Amino acid sequence: MEMNVVFQTIFLISMFILIGAVLARTFPFNEDTRGMFVSLIVNAALPAIILSSIFNIDMTPERFRTILFVFFMSIVINVLGIFLGYLFLFLFERRSEQKNELALLSGLGNTGFIGIPLCAVLFGPEGALYAAVFDAGVDFTIWTVGVYLLQKKKEFSLRTLKAMVNVPMIAIVGGLASAYLQVKPPSVFIDLFDRLAGLAAPLAMFYIGAIIMNFQRARMKRSIKKIWIPLVVKLIILPLTVAGIVIFLPHEAVVLQVILIQSMMPTITLASILFAKFSADEEMGALATVVSTLIALSTIPLMIFIVHLIIPF
Repeated sequence: MEMNVVFQTIFLISMFILIGAVLARTFPFNEDTRGMFVSLIVNAALPAIILSSIFNIDMTPERFRTILFVFFMSIVINVLGIFLGYLFLFLFERRSEQKNELALLSGLGNTGFIGIPLCAVLFGPEGALYAAVFDAGVDFTIWTVGVYLLQKKKEFSLRTLKAMVNVPMIAIVGGLASAYLQVKPPSVFIDLFDRLAGLAAPLAMFYIGAIIMNFQRARMKRSIKKIWIPLVVKLIILPLTVAGIVIFLPHEAVVLQVILIQSMMPTITLASILFAKFSADEEMGALATVVSTLIALSTIPLMIFIVHLIIPF
């Protein structure tokens, strides 16, 4: 992996975020505009990048086994991050009343909005496919382990399972089924998916930039002291731990690199929405998303550089 490609990609992400922050001053960033951004990204751009990745690579039995491996590793890494969050909370913030929320912020990353576009740029369609599968593992963890931890009554329900059925998940299942059956859509649709996929990274970064520009200082002061543990665990401790694990895994370099990079992602963008849904601290979730994204612009290339020295792919 060429480090200059990583730095160029992070620089482009930074510029997109800056543009989004500037544009946020030209229109009211309210619930309607926020909903429009989320809908475009989740229901159009991300499914397109998933389908584009699937239809632009050759699907073989070996690749299917690799996809299952990436999905399994995603769940393991997410749960490991949550466990590390609990461990650090026990050591340093034992009296915290928000252990569940902080532990989730420590383990669940923004593997969709940032991770998939970043892996697509770094590794092409194959990397984007594995990144999408990793993100599916994050979604699975969110709506199972995450919901279970946030509920006051610890129980699963049909409503929880329905929440896992979303457009990106449908795109993964439908696309892989088509690839397995060796059925491809007409070239005009593949071209459409390719063009929509190009919107994923800019739209996601514009959205994050708009969030940053509209974040209220009063909310920041109330929550800033609570989130240092999730930031340290998610951006530094977890990636280094994952690097120590994957060095022993007998898989091709691109698979291990995607897993590593996805483990470096900042806190999930859906944190504030998830917390609000279950009467948790929405403001803390939003702040963790914003601050971790800004810090990740530095920690992602730093972690990649450190890992590159330890594991010379």
